[in-house]
Amino acid sequence: MPDDRLEREAGGLVAGVDEVGRGPLAGPVVAAAVLLPASGFPAHLAGLIDDSKKLDAAARDRAFAALLAEPGITIGIGAASVTEIGRLNILHASMLAMRRAVERLPTIPDLALVDGNRAPALPCAARCVVGGDAKCLSIAAASIIAKVVRDRAMARLARRYPVYGWERNAGYPTPAHRAGLTEFGPTPHHRTAFGLVRQLLAMRMEAVA
Repeated sequence: MPDDRLEREAGGLVAGVDEVGRGPLAGPVVAAAVLLPASGFPAHLAGLIDDSKKLDAAARDRAFAALLAEPGITIGIGAASVTEIGRLNILHASMLAMRRAVERLPTIPDLALVDGNRAPALPCAARCVVGGDAKCLSIAAASIIAKVVRDRAMARLARRYPVYGWERNAGYPTPAHRAGLTEFGPTPHHRTAFGLVRQLLAMRMEAVA
């Protein structure tokens, strides 16, 4: 389970930062920054928080609601669009989303703990934490916020594009999503440089030529 050792060692205002959505074939990449009070991570919330990948949807929703309701915690959310992913590539788009999340906090932290081995350019000091969503409570909290926000956005898009199963797969390349792509082709929300999407677009261009 993640703990708040790194936050306590740093002192001051610390934010955990994480992103979700690097691997899907469709949709934006979304990041969250969770800024803790100077007193640290609220102890009564710690039992709800874990790496978002280890929690089922109901547990993520409970943690999401608790984090939003906690008066001592502030949250910034950033995203990079499919267009920006295509222009920048997914790595740099993820960095952009994380930077936007931190910049949208009402107070800039003294330190950002960033999941992974590479941090974006931020308006504060940053420390990378590899596997941080499984080690660090503030990063795990950010992973939950980003995951729930992105999943809900994809579920809304699924109402307009029901054949891809985005309400279930959030744009990841599941068999149902791949089958929908093969039969109906890509939407404006698909990432044109990614795998099957790129192949289908190339085949369509060849057919027209």
